[in-house]
Amino acid sequence: MAATGYTTPSMLRNALRSFFPQRLTLINNSIFCCKTLRSFPPSTHLNSSASGMCHLAQAIKGDADPLLKGLADRSTIEAVKHILEMAKRASKRREVLHTDFHTPPVLKESMLALEKLADIKAVAQGGYPQAERCRLSVGHSEVLTTAPDIVAALRITGNFGFQPCSHGDFLGAILGTGIAREKLGDIILQGEKGAQVLIVPELVDFLVSSLEKVGNVSVSCTKMPLLALEYEEPRTTSFKTIEQSLRVDALASAGFKLSRSKLVDLIRNDDVRVNWTTVTKNGTTLKTGDVVSVSGKGRLKIGEITLTRKGKYAVELIRYL
Repeated sequence: MAATGYTTPSMLRNALRSFFPQRLTLINNSIFCCKTLRSFPPSTHLNSSASGMCHLAQAIKGDADPLLKGLADRSTIEAVKHILEMAKRASKRREVLHTDFHTPPVLKESMLALEKLADIKAVAQGGYPQAERCRLSVGHSEVLTTAPDIVAALRITGNFGFQPCSHGDFLGAILGTGIAREKLGDIILQGEKGAQVLIVPELVDFLVSSLEKVGNVSVSCTKMPLLALEYEEPRTTSFKTIEQSLRVDALASAGFKLSRSKLVDLIRNDDVRVNWTTVTKNGTTLKTGDVVSVSGKGRLKIGEITLTRKGKYAVELIRYL
């Protein structure tokens, strides 16, 4: 069987709430949207007031570039452009279209841009309340009336008691089957029990039949209902560091207990990301709320920043376990 998404050679919710305070709601344990604060159960019909879904007003016709003013990251710009074009096409044809899974920055910027288009609704689904990666459904306000079924869940089990596997192990094994990263949502680790994976529904059967090992552990992969997902708020530990600057190489090296030179090497190899965007400059300045991730090392969040009497920065680092 061939995959249709082959490659060639508790955080979204919190993140989006910081971008859209008091404008998000949970639909069927997995959908977040703006403009209203009402939810609806599966298959509930919505009228034009769009209870629980986004009604995006103030039409701007023509090129999408004016809607993207202020964006600097090229990959985010291209992703948002694609979503805007999809939304306009869906509205014109009075149909509903769905994106692949996207990161919080793309979702944030897409929602901001879509607000300037008339007669379009948009909802995001990640499969569970704390989902980080989500898919967007966009369509004309008279067509997008129910919650689309566009996210599926799989359970991966094996004898992980003697050989624990990391997020990277599960991700690498899945990508090794030929599935593209954008077809995958979050991977929820469950320790000895394995992991739960969110994925586009059309690739469920392929992954079930193709995934045989994660690391050196033989595994079985089975479909599961979204309502059966087991998840919890991420565990964290926090500590403070005193630094002369707020540069990413300084704070990340302190947060991940790495030497500055090692961190610089990781940046050079495109292994460091800030707010899900790859960092290319050692001197990138961080601020409270920024999320820094390093391939193979994990993720941390920048907490409170205060100045010391000596003019240095006392920074709270929140490390995800």
